[in-house]
Amino acid sequence: MASSSLTIRPAKADDVSLISRFIKDLADYEKLSHEVVATEKSLSETLFGSKPVAQVIIGEIDGTPSGFALYFYTYSTFLGRSGIYLEDLFVREQNRGCGLGRALIVHLAEEAYKQGCGRMDWAVLNWNRPSIDFYQSLGAKAQDEWTGYRLDRMALKELSEQD
Repeated sequence: MASSSLTIRPAKADDVSLISRFIKDLADYEKLSHEVVATEKSLSETLFGSKPVAQVIIGEIDGTPSGFALYFYTYSTFLGRSGIYLEDLFVREQNRGCGLGRALIVHLAEEAYKQGCGRMDWAVLNWNRPSIDFYQSLGAKAQDEWTGYRLDRMALKELSEQD
């Protein structure tokens, strides 16, 4: 079997529909499709508008888009350095096991190191054993001493309206 050519490239504005599809496919995999409210318009504005808040890289196998990573920069007061937060990593099911997920993570690790970042963080669902095993194989360590909290859109509204 011939080896596949893996390439990683920055996403462009005309990739919005592809990014949207990847997000929906990831949500299906994570059994969270009911939570996806992002639209191509909102993705275009937040990723490629006048004030982008996140960045996307596209992973291709033999020139075919087959996965993506969406990330943004964070800041650690303890380290006094920025970091990268990997919001989403997804490789199409038929392309898993060929090294694309690893290539996406390595690309981001290289970017983080080059930018002087102190770390790269992400979250994984507790039931997602294949991903947990994959991340551990890269040397990643679970951060189970922290409990995540969230204010969703409605909670933000309610809190902001309090006296």
